[in-house]
Amino acid sequence: MKLKKFRLKYISLLLVFLMACSNPKNEFATLIIYGGTIYTVDSTSTQVEAVAIKNNLIIFTGKLSEAEHFKNDNTELIDLKGKTMTPGFIEGHGHFMGLGYNELNLDLMHTTSYQDIVDAVAERVKTAQPGEWIIGRGWHQSKWDSMPSGLVNGFQTHHLLSEVSPDNPVYLRHASGHAGFANAKAMEIAGLQVLAKEGIKNFKVEGGEVIIDEFGRPTGIFNERAQTLIVKHIPKKTLETDQQAFNLAVKACQRNGITSFHDAGIPKETIALYEKMKSEGKMKTRIYAMLTGWDKDLLEDWYSKGPMIDPDHLLTIRSVKLNCDGALGSRGAWLLEPYADRPDHFGHETLPMEFVEETAIKGLNHGFQVCAHAIGDRANREILDRYEMAFKELPDATTNHRFRIEHAQHLHPDDIPRFAELQVIPAMQAVHMSSDRPWAIDRLGEKRIKEGAYMWQGLLQTGVPIVNGTDVPVEPINPIASFYASVSRKTLKGTPEGGYEPEQKMTRTQALRSYTLDAAYGAFEEQIKGSISVGKLADFTIFNQDIMTVEESQILDTEVVMTIFDGNVVYSIAD
Repeated sequence: MKLKKFRLKYISLLLVFLMACSNPKNEFATLIIYGGTIYTVDSTSTQVEAVAIKNNLIIFTGKLSEAEHFKNDNTELIDLKGKTMTPGFIEGHGHFMGLGYNELNLDLMHTTSYQDIVDAVAERVKTAQPGEWIIGRGWHQSKWDSMPSGLVNGFQTHHLLSEVSPDNPVYLRHASGHAGFANAKAMEIAGLQVLAKEGIKNFKVEGGEVIIDEFGRPTGIFNERAQTLIVKHIPKKTLETDQQAFNLAVKACQRNGITSFHDAGIPKETIALYEKMKSEGKMKTRIYAMLTGWDKDLLEDWYSKGPMIDPDHLLTIRSVKLNCDGALGSRGAWLLEPYADRPDHFGHETLPMEFVEETAIKGLNHGFQVCAHAIGDRANREILDRYEMAFKELPDATTNHRFRIEHAQHLHPDDIPRFAELQVIPAMQAVHMSSDRPWAIDRLGEKRIKEGAYMWQGLLQTGVPIVNGTDVPVEPINPIASFYASVSRKTLKGTPEGGYEPEQKMTRTQALRSYTLDAAYGAFEEQIKGSISVGKLADFTIFNQDIMTVEESQILDTEVVMTIFDGNVVYSIAD
């Protein structure tokens, strides 16, 4: 009898000891998630059965039986019921306020013809106040099913647009943001019609182009920095509309499983807005903001203050965005050789390279990452050259600089290995390949496409990580589309069979990392996010199916069913 009591006591003590080993700090979770496929993007344990969270931090990952030791009466449980969870997806390059304003203004992303644009504007005219500006974004002439007559340099002219809106000025940004389309009323307000009547046939804008017809009259298309001729006349946004757009952007991120957002270039007014929204508890997406390089005074102010690294990990400012060339669609990308479909044109250098070198040096001196937009092969080469000059001038400041090139869309083959050599991170939006590749070959020709366009695997094999994203509102923020493009190299219609340049496809593991851990690395944040690991922030994206194993043809059927941000469910498909 005594022996039996001793054994029971021994077993009881052993159980207490085992439980203590499973939960050494005797912590209890506020939330335990289990019951599905959980991909951690953590090399020590790539899949786990359960995750335990205390407030907003992960305290355990592993077997469900061990997670049970972190449960008490107050622990909330989420049963995934067979669904798939990953680290929270990170939008690696987008425009947060552009996302919000795209929902407030005319969204032309799904238009398939010039007539679609005209019809959308005509409908908005019906409810617009007299003289009110009509603003929109998202059209892309290279994606239309048919082209109108009377094209000038591959673009439509304003006449149909002006007919449906004779009294309301209209300005519609190209999907890329690198060109805009104005009607006659907008050009009249800008004084451009008067100039044409007086016989002035050249509209010179450094770093931009006004497309004119054979008579020297503006067609309504304003490329790159020439957009300022119109934009400066558009009434400024108000605090009320800014707050509306901000809240809409947060909701859009939550619906799409985006828990962090790299905001590619913001002015001082937007910084003030973000600080206000954070102070009011409305910052429900983590923002890693890049200072706009257009404002030199803003940069100098921040150089003197130094980076702002938020202890709450909600709003961080430690990088500078430079816009160094245009987009391929508008023929603004800066090329080493002329455009195949416009042999007299090389694109635009939209920012002096001297300023890129100066910013790189100041960035190194003051602790700021530099993120330079480059789409064309010449822009990429020139920026790599300027980065290299800065690194040689300040070798002691280059440790862990993590300078980036945003887009890196078209590279000369000689420049592909230079990213790894210089430790420069390419931030590439895979969905651009899906949308652009069918017509990009017209701009570049087959040789340049095959040797240097959308070179994901070529870059990954050199050892550099790739930061993925969508460049929203250039493309919809939906990460599933970009994930699909990453692994298939196909359009969103599933063409062509086998994908474009299939040797450049990412593996699904690479694609998931590009949206999670590698995206976090691109913002110096891999220690706090990007994988489901103990001590990291509790940000998760939950899908209705397993994106890592489902048939490729079914990837686009994937839906975000839940988003968890900072340990709280902020979106559920049942909401």
